[in-house]
Amino acid sequence: MHDIWNPWHGCRKVSEGCAHCYMYFLDTMRQQDGSHIYKVKNNFKYPLKKNRDGSYKVKSGEQLRVCMTSDFFLEEADKWRSEAWEIMKKRSDVVFFLLTKRPQRVEKCLPKDWGDGWENIFFHVTCENQKRADERIPILFDLPFKHKGIMVAPFIGRVEIESYLKQNRIEQVIAGGENYDGARPLRYEWVKSLYEQCAENDVTFHFFETGTRFIKDGKLYEMPDKQLQSKMAYQSGLNYAGKKIEFKLEIPEAQIGLFENDFYEKKFREKCEFCGSKMLCNGCSDCGRCGKM
Repeated sequence: MHDIWNPWHGCRKVSEGCAHCYMYFLDTMRQQDGSHIYKVKNNFKYPLKKNRDGSYKVKSGEQLRVCMTSDFFLEEADKWRSEAWEIMKKRSDVVFFLLTKRPQRVEKCLPKDWGDGWENIFFHVTCENQKRADERIPILFDLPFKHKGIMVAPFIGRVEIESYLKQNRIEQVIAGGENYDGARPLRYEWVKSLYEQCAENDVTFHFFETGTRFIKDGKLYEMPDKQLQSKMAYQSGLNYAGKKIEFKLEIPEAQIGLFENDFYEKKFREKCEFCGSKMLCNGCSDCGRCGKM
């Protein structure tokens, strides 16, 4: 996917949400060890790659999800993180989506020139159940980020966060079920409750997929197909567009006068219309693969 930047790969399990980690499962399918942590050298500088005309391949205004097969604040990645921060600073025209289960490590891992935060960083903590929500959200509130969100995925237990949402510090909440080996079921009423909490406080809520096992009205639905999961999440009607999230992005100096008007515009295909991930997605990359399928 063109909206993902994995500067390193591999992770260590730290909480309940890690028990059936999709990265570990997929690595096992490839006969690899998910606990093996390494720098992805051929992808590390992905946000800085350019086209022949000198423009960046990743356009101004795009959002990149960082470390989707690891954790940006993983201890083993301390030796690479400063260089990754420099890349994100250089691409001040791109939004970088950071997600962690290790918020207690974040403060000491920030750059020296961080100040009260960079405008192009969208920081999230994972809150897979109530225990982790009550543990991680207070830490999130204490950290110097201009944009903050919550990821409730894998969604493995009812989560009540209205008292946190009322403080007007959370810009979005993302929720989705668990997949692959040993997936724990997600209950419709948990999602509906979280949706209502967000709507009541005008906080954007994205329900992007049901997970492999979804329970509604007492019936268990087995859905291994992720496209079907996403469609069912969309059809649930449990998505809410809250207050607009605005990022004050800056065009890199080297692009001014050349490509400063080259802002990214999302493009979607017909099959995207009923996708639960549409609100989160960067859109179609026009890679041409659809015509080959």
